[in-house]
Formats: sequence, C-alpha cells, structure tokens
Amino acid sequence: MRADSTNSIRLLKTARGQIDGIIKMIEEDRYCIDISNQLMATQSILKKINRDIIKAHIKNCVAESAENGDIETKIDEIICLIEKLSK
Repeated sequence: MRADSTNSIRLLKTARGQIDGIIKMIEEDRYCIDISNQLMATQSILKKINRDIIKAHIKNCVAESAENGDIETKIDEIICLIEKLSK
C-alpha cells in the first residue's frame, strides 16, 4: 500500500475508539440520536481512509500499470470499485 499508512492507521485507531464508545453508549441505553451521530462520525472517518487509499492506488498502482502497458486490469478493478461504492 502506498497511501500514507501512518495517517491511515491513526484514523483507524480513532474509528476503533469511536466504535468502542458506541458499544458502551448502546450498553448504557444512551439517547438514539447521540448514538447515530457517533456512528456517522465513524463512517466519515472510514470513508476518508478509503478515499485516501483509492487515491494512492490510482496515483501509484494504476499509473505504474499504465507505464507498463497493462492498464486494462486496473481499469476493470476501479470500475468494480466504483460500482460497489455507488450501491
């Protein structure tokens, strides 16, 4: 992976901490809207990490494949990924 792994790991650890907090909120029967807000914040972090990883993939892996003349597979992978993201 050529994305900024230090930043990705930091954000993943933050998301993990938020998930632990959400579990505790549910166990404590906290207010639904507060739980929902925390869930959306965690989703936002995960989406950011995914965007960073996809950007790094395009800038590095796809560009490298293009230089080597083997771009078709990478394009198909990205199309598949876009289809998953749009569901």
